[in-house]
Amino acid sequence: MSIKNLVELDVFWSRRLRIESQGHWWFKVAAFLAHSGDSWFWMAGLVLVWLLVGGEWRARAALLAAGIAGLAVVVLMIKFTVRRQRPPGEWGAIYRNTDPHSFPSGHAARSAMLVVMAIGLGPAWFAWCVILWAPLVSLARVATGVHYISDILAGILLGLLAGFFMMAIAPWLTGWLPFFF
Repeated sequence: MSIKNLVELDVFWSRRLRIESQGHWWFKVAAFLAHSGDSWFWMAGLVLVWLLVGGEWRARAALLAAGIAGLAVVVLMIKFTVRRQRPPGEWGAIYRNTDPHSFPSGHAARSAMLVVMAIGLGPAWFAWCVILWAPLVSLARVATGVHYISDILAGILLGLLAGFFMMAIAPWLTGWLPFFF
């Protein structure tokens, strides 16, 4: 199978998973889930946790925020190297205007990284919540038409690698940045 055939399959199946009617309640659910993976949303929430909750949650929030920030830089570097245009569509103007490139999906990368980190950092209820949420964000990105399936798969792979990297360096980070914890 050639690269051209793989791209055609990617476009075909991505279109099949797309929800066309923006007024439909399924689209509204997908749009909510697609936005729930935004980095600004997570960073704002983590800052609140860091400010308002002490102990282990303060350390978790700092580590998760460091992972999100570092991964964002890597994703943007790849996006501006590959420069794959997003699927045609109208929804997601904020993404289309501020970041016209789709490969890899930053939302899929971020959610996959958060799964690995949530499992590694705990507690179990937090890990389960993130495990259930993450695939829904990735599917919603395709359903709303801002990503192709291959963008999502590449993002998940990148996010898993980033999550394992963050967990490997977490002891070093907590040792060097005591003022965050």
